[in-house]
Amino acid sequence: QVQLVESGGGLVQAGGSLRLSCAASGSIFSIPNMGWYRQAPGKQRELVASITGSLSTSYADSMKGRFTISRDNAKNTVYLQMNSLKPEDTAVYYCNAVLLQRVGGRPTNHWGQGTQVTVSS
Repeated sequence: QVQLVESGGGLVQAGGSLRLSCAASGSIFSIPNMGWYRQAPGKQRELVASITGSLSTSYADSMKGRFTISRDNAKNTVYLQMNSLKPEDTAVYYCNAVLLQRVGGRPTNHWGQGTQVTVSS
């Protein structure tokens, strides 16, 4: 089985910073893609940023320039550095991994349990 364990959420004032971490463990051969999504109350889950195994990144437009995604392939860990946080960034942030559990296997999609980020004005 695969587990994604997130950490680093919390309460911060507007303009502040937080760093989220997500470590994947279990039966993993490779992780072609890791990412962060978020879901605010009453809204749909949305992509924040993603990063491939070759470290190619993509961001939602509203996060460009403020958020930075990175990963440590040796540790199967993805990070999200969030700067210049705004109250509208308040949401539950979820880690996502698309991974292969064995050579030649089909990609499987996995989610973390979510971590709350609250930005006060």
